[in-house]
Amino acid sequence: MIIKSFELNKKKLNQTNFFLLYGNNKGFIEETINKNLKPIFSKNIYNFDEADILKEPEKFKEDILNKSFFENEKLIIISRATDKIFKIIDEIIEKKIKDITIILKSNVLEKKSKIRNFFEKNSDTVCIPFYEDNHQTLNLIAENFFKKKQINMSQENINLLIERAKGDRLNLNNELEKIEFYSKNKKKIEISEILKLTNLAENFSISELVDSSLVRNKKKTSKIFNENNFDTDECILIIRVYLSKLKRLLKIQIEAKNTKNIEKAISSYKPPIFWKDKDVIKKQIKIWNYEDVKKLIIKANEIELLIKKRPIVSINIITNFILEQAIGTNN
Repeated sequence: MIIKSFELNKKKLNQTNFFLLYGNNKGFIEETINKNLKPIFSKNIYNFDEADILKEPEKFKEDILNKSFFENEKLIIISRATDKIFKIIDEIIEKKIKDITIILKSNVLEKKSKIRNFFEKNSDTVCIPFYEDNHQTLNLIAENFFKKKQINMSQENINLLIERAKGDRLNLNNELEKIEFYSKNKKKIEISEILKLTNLAENFSISELVDSSLVRNKKKTSKIFNENNFDTDECILIIRVYLSKLKRLLKIQIEAKNTKNIEKAISSYKPPIFWKDKDVIKKQIKIWNYEDVKKLIIKANEIELLIKKRPIVSINIITNFILEQAIGTNN
């Protein structure tokens, strides 16, 4: 059956176990899974990519059928689903397996798509299309964000952010996150600052710079520095993003230690981590143990203070710090 995205809060979604969420609004899809679906289904969450399933389809089906004493229910989330996986999903649905919920995430699907047609016409499945957000929806998201964070933002600046979002709340949320990091000690942001903060689409993002450093990819880290002309304000933003990612890593490590399951620790983290970032975090966990992360948080805080005291050489300070971590020099 078809459910429109605006009808989600009116429907009893726990009456079916098979969902197809498709469209070009990836941010809205992730938001729906985290807010509407995960809370009503199993806490035993497993994430797959279609490509990995197609490599070993029998193993995937075996994993689904396998039930342990501790995991009577499973929530399976499959990313980048296409018609290639239709036969496997059809077979699973036919078996009427209890205690299993499957969510398929897909890009835009044509009307003739087998999997789309199946989910639309079958009374036991739910198909939800996600179209681009309009200006009004994105404006409301931005206004609520700035109100909650108590940041003074003009309508002109909000309009600029919405334009940069290109109709996707995921893009907008990414830009809002940058502004939140930047405005820790500021209550008003000028349009010139917005332009600077959000004008990294054609370049490498600050987030990617930090991630490259934390997975010790020296080549990529150096390339990002070479292709971007960071200034003093951006140095502050970089170190705050660094601190934020370190604190997230620390919380995930604590949860993983308690649950003995890294996948669950990552999946249960709030705010939700997008699928494209999960592999990066797993690599970071392998490189940085709990004590190392705590030490690095202390050092990053010291670097932020140093940047504020010596703004003239802030570029050199942040470059040296981040490259040290990328190389593996933790002095």
